[in-house]
Amino acid sequence: MSKTVTYKEAGVDISQGNAVKDRIKKMVRQTYDKNVLSEIGLFGGFYELRKKDYKQPVLVSSADGVGTKLKIAIMMQKHHTVGEDLVNHCVNDILACGAKPLFFLDYIGLGKVSDTVIMQIVEGLTRGCKKNGCALIGGETAQMPGFYADGEYDMSGTIVGVAEKKKMINGASIRKGDVMIGMYSSGLHTNGYSLARKVLLNTFKVDSHIDELGCTVGEELMKVHKSYLKPVSALMDKIEIKGISHITGGGIFENTMRVVPKKLKMTLDWDSWNVLPVFELIHRLGNVPYSDMIRTFNLGVGMILVVDKKDVDKTQRILKNKKEESFVIGEIVAE
Repeated sequence: MSKTVTYKEAGVDISQGNAVKDRIKKMVRQTYDKNVLSEIGLFGGFYELRKKDYKQPVLVSSADGVGTKLKIAIMMQKHHTVGEDLVNHCVNDILACGAKPLFFLDYIGLGKVSDTVIMQIVEGLTRGCKKNGCALIGGETAQMPGFYADGEYDMSGTIVGVAEKKKMINGASIRKGDVMIGMYSSGLHTNGYSLARKVLLNTFKVDSHIDELGCTVGEELMKVHKSYLKPVSALMDKIEIKGISHITGGGIFENTMRVVPKKLKMTLDWDSWNVLPVFELIHRLGNVPYSDMIRTFNLGVGMILVVDKKDVDKTQRILKNKKEESFVIGEIVAE
């Protein structure tokens, strides 16, 4: 008679997974508001959209991941911020459409990973959702032994937000003469890590302190992806934001051209902001062509707003009041 093999022996412990799920439930309840109608554990999450709160609500959704920034998290055994990275990235994506977040769902695929690591990841997700006023109403944690190496994991998130139909931001109203206003990033955010790792970790270790960065390589690479929800929300009811570009993979030019209408183009003043030291270090250390730098990294610019020329001063004044430094980075011109 052949030996029996259990699911646990194959690497998947359902009982352990259920115990972790109970701990997750308690944590994510902190993100709930009055519109959440379900607990974690059902086959779907319930969220009520109250009609009285909107005139013509339009739901806006997006999905994204954190990429190979997770490699740095695993190397440093620092997992409590990557969830916040994920939430902020997704929040910025729908913010670029004029939407504010309603709810969020996550997916974590992993090999043999400790409960502590899972809870640290969820801690970051919870913190990110709380800061952005977003309910974490569901998710999936998939144990996949043999697919992921022990200690490794991947994650992605899906966000749903809402915008008033008349206030959707899609670039359609952008005209010649409109001005582009940039806001600083906190660092690499969640893009360009494959190149950054290849350059920086070929010379340094994650715990190497770099004077020009003012921190270790690992600390620099783990800086949390910045959310622009609060400063941009402060603008939405006061001026017309014609276009918003979240600077992710593809860099400043390619991401911003996504919202610029045909027959128009933009001119950029590449000297209008201070490129963050980490990008200068990567460029110099790896002898990376600047054409590659421009297409790979945000170079210190995390988000760009397109506004009417007459609204530039007001926009920058409001952002300053929200402690958000801004700069005129370019202009919309005829093709």
